Amino acid sequence: MKFIGGNRTNRLKRRDLLKRIAQTSALIFLGPSQIAWGAKLVAVRIWPAEDYTRVTLESDKVLKVSHQLLTNPHRLVVDVEGLELNNTIKELVAKVNSNDPYIAQVRVGQFQPKVVRLVFDLKESIQPQLFTLDPVGSYQNRLVFDLYPTVANDPLMELVRQSAKKEAALDADDPIGAIARREAQKAEANKSNKPNEIAKPDSKAAKPSHRRLLTIAIDPGHGGEDPGAIGKRGSREKDIVLAISRRLKQKIEAEPDMRTYLTRDGDYFVPLHVRVNKARRVQADLFVSVHADAFIKPQARGASVFALSQHGATSSAARWLANKENGADLIGGLNIKTQDKQVAQLLLDMSTTAQIKDSLKLGDAVLKQIGGFAKLHKPQVEQASFAVLKAPDVPSILIETAFISNPEEEARLNDHVYQEQIAQAILRGIRNYFAKNPPVAKSRQI
Repeated sequence: MKFIGGNRTNRLKRRDLLKRIAQTSALIFLGPSQIAWGAKLVAVRIWPAEDYTRVTLESDKVLKVSHQLLTNPHRLVVDVEGLELNNTIKELVAKVNSNDPYIAQVRVGQFQPKVVRLVFDLKESIQPQLFTLDPVGSYQNRLVFDLYPTVANDPLMELVRQSAKKEAALDADDPIGAIARREAQKAEANKSNKPNEIAKPDSKAAKPSHRRLLTIAIDPGHGGEDPGAIGKRGSREKDIVLAISRRLKQKIEAEPDMRTYLTRDGDYFVPLHVRVNKARRVQADLFVSVHADAFIKPQARGASVFALSQHGATSSAARWLANKENGADLIGGLNIKTQDKQVAQLLLDMSTTAQIKDSLKLGDAVLKQIGGFAKLHKPQVEQASFAVLKAPDVPSILIETAFISNPEEEARLNDHVYQEQIAQAILRGIRNYFAKNPPVAKSRQI
């Protein structure tokens, strides 16, 4: 077997043997019209991210696959049945980025007459998830490889590391509060070490100060396999909202008492429940999901802000939008077999009245700031059952920055000035919310 992308060369002495091999290679390696059997490969894609790298093979038929992990060095070997080796699959070799956290290179070859073998040379040990996705939207059948690190990245640890200097500066301004926070941490650690004991209030224990870094989780919608809405000019929602989210992050990071966490900081897919779990893991004080609206009619226009609802949507348009956004997992490609049903049910059941009340306050503060320079679709915060807003203990809002389906607003969404205005308005709204609703004390987990 010859691997495309490998380093091995063959030296053959006999001319007639070389000729026969060349003829065989033409049968094995050339285009789809050469062989009658097998599926037609439509596209190959690689989405590298810190959390995991995704590889997608899209075809007109369902592909059957088997795989094995090898060590010394680390490799993932994938055999795909019913697939012919053509130029499309060869493109996979060139799609590996040098900065991919997990894949060093890919080699492809025709292992057997009806089996293509993919060998992923890995940079570290991984835990692969291989699954298929049924046709949906503009996609045909997809075979997906999600390559996760053996030891998962901890977003809280990374956030604490990045904000260490800012937190030290805050402690220097408030040394008494810093001592109180450390005492609260020790008390929390002691409780964790004695799970069977009932904690009793200690009147002598130092009370934690409310002066601390505020954590804002920013959630750029869609990403990777899921482009979100697409405008008439070809603008993709996932690109625009990431650009706005990065601007918002930069502005919040300039605040002395705030830090930010992006649920995605690149073009890759993050399932809805993972976005919620990430916000909870970093102990976010607020969760802000950024989107660019779309509707069946191009005349629809204006920015909107949404909070969660436990009792149905406040309008038919809000219900339609929530259903569309909740379908992102189908487009992006969720491995249903790996889902923890208890966790999924928890997110459905634990959304609280208090969280929704605070979310409405936050949404109102942000909506007023956006309305100061942009047209609003509705003058009040709307509500619907958005899955991404179901963190039970984090006030959460979803902002539709404008209608990408409206040609005029699509142009505005691509304008850097408008993106800056939106980011600045969100920051002002967050500031105003905290001014009227001081953050509660939190004991850190580390």
